[in-house]
Amino acid sequence: MLAGAFLGTTWMIGLIVPPWLLSKAVDEGLIPGDLGRLVEWVAALIGVGVLTAYLSIMRHRTMTRIRMDGAFRTVTAVNRHATVLGATLSRRVTSGEVVTIGIGDVGAVAMALTMAGPGFGGLVAYAVVVVLVFAISPLLAIIVLAGVPVLAGVVGPLLKRLNHTGTAYRQRQGVATARIVDIVGGLRVLSGLGGKDVFARRYRADSAALRVEGYRVGAVSSWIAACGVGLPALFLAVVTWIAARMAAQGTIRPGDLVAVYGYVGLLVIPVFQFIEAGESLSRALVAASRIVRFLNLAPDRSTGTGAAPPRPSELHEPRSGVRIAAGEFVALVGARPAEAEAVIERLGGFAPSDATWGGVRLDAIDADELRRRIVVADNDAYLFAGAFREVVGGADDASVLAAVDAAAVRDVVEALPDGLNTRIRGRAANLSGGQRQRVRLVRALLADPEILLAAEPTSAVDAHTEAAMVDGLRRARSGRTTVVTTTSPLVLDRADRVMFLVDGVVVATGTHAELLTGESGYRAVVARTAGEAAEVRR
Repeated sequence: MLAGAFLGTTWMIGLIVPPWLLSKAVDEGLIPGDLGRLVEWVAALIGVGVLTAYLSIMRHRTMTRIRMDGAFRTVTAVNRHATVLGATLSRRVTSGEVVTIGIGDVGAVAMALTMAGPGFGGLVAYAVVVVLVFAISPLLAIIVLAGVPVLAGVVGPLLKRLNHTGTAYRQRQGVATARIVDIVGGLRVLSGLGGKDVFARRYRADSAALRVEGYRVGAVSSWIAACGVGLPALFLAVVTWIAARMAAQGTIRPGDLVAVYGYVGLLVIPVFQFIEAGESLSRALVAASRIVRFLNLAPDRSTGTGAAPPRPSELHEPRSGVRIAAGEFVALVGARPAEAEAVIERLGGFAPSDATWGGVRLDAIDADELRRRIVVADNDAYLFAGAFREVVGGADDASVLAAVDAAAVRDVVEALPDGLNTRIRGRAANLSGGQRQRVRLVRALLADPEILLAAEPTSAVDAHTEAAMVDGLRRARSGRTTVVTTTSPLVLDRADRVMFLVDGVVVATGTHAELLTGESGYRAVVARTAGEAAEVRR
């Protein structure tokens, strides 16, 4: 930034020198008819022009470097914080908002940084011009000194208006981007359910509203751009007319008239830059506020520094009444599946709660230790691109294959061209939904946590595969705490204990058989799931 300010200043001063050289060439060479002096001043003018061109190149390179550096550093900060937010990200911010921050807001902030060099140079040039014009005519100096702030002040209300309209536009832009991201991400599902046209209509409505806001922003921006070019030109005409009158009256020399015209004509550049900087800063403030708001989001998980229980202990979540003894295989059944999944998130420390582990509050435990000993596995967990063994995080073939067998995914691995070395695309796009679910389970098993909390780990597979998965899961997790959310009778029948939740609170506990006999609400939920599964198989 300092280098940019220095280069911007020397460049602007380099632009001031030619009018002075021209005035000397007119007064000392052209009017007296002294060819030698004229050649000297013209040579000096050429030399200054070459030097100014070089300074302009270096200034532009420096400003580009500042812009790119600012953009990449901001993107890095946003990406790092998105990683820190983890599972909180999708609950607090839409994917469209993140995309808009990365594409639009970062660029607006970075562009504002490039105004520093030319802006500082413009201020210095303005001061130098006032001094030089004062040496020619104090009256003209006063006009220049007062005129430029007046020009900048005229644009002030427009900049405030741009800030207001820009904020509204930015909000609608985030909504529209989120909509299109949702449509693209779920296009197959939407087409299958016949909902594509509904979402298309909603997007057209969002797009139309965005266009209206865009016209409002464009109207203000066009006036600012017009003022940036028109007002300095008008100011130049006024000063030139006054200087010409003074030259005609003999108050100033003809060379001074040329110099004044050059000086004031030069001020068009800093005035335009001041106006452009104001517009850029207005946009950047809107963008920066969105970025800062995103960076201020706190993850909904433990940020404590205390120690976890030294040995396997009971998990307790007071809000729901769920108690999980160490080493149990427990299934949570909710009248609404989201209720059971919410308990899983609180037990895993991913949502605020009073949950305890061995009597110690989860939010008081060191986050790294908590994540190492308690793993929450859900069906939205991201699968990165890479070889199969890398995607699941396995260290050696034996451990990977053991987890593969436990998750009943051996058939998938054997069907892959290069087995464990086969490259999996991002989000495992080259695998089916059921295969992705089993791969996620493999990864969770290889993490080998003390406590595994799995949300609907078998919801996307057929009955035969589901039975194999739950049997493998029980074998692999023997003696360690495992909690799953499910309404599948196949899984429930193999659980040590089943907890039935209504409105997020445990209303009955027992084995699957006991709850089928003694709890009508539970029986209705499980029967509905069994009926839907039978319908799918038919």
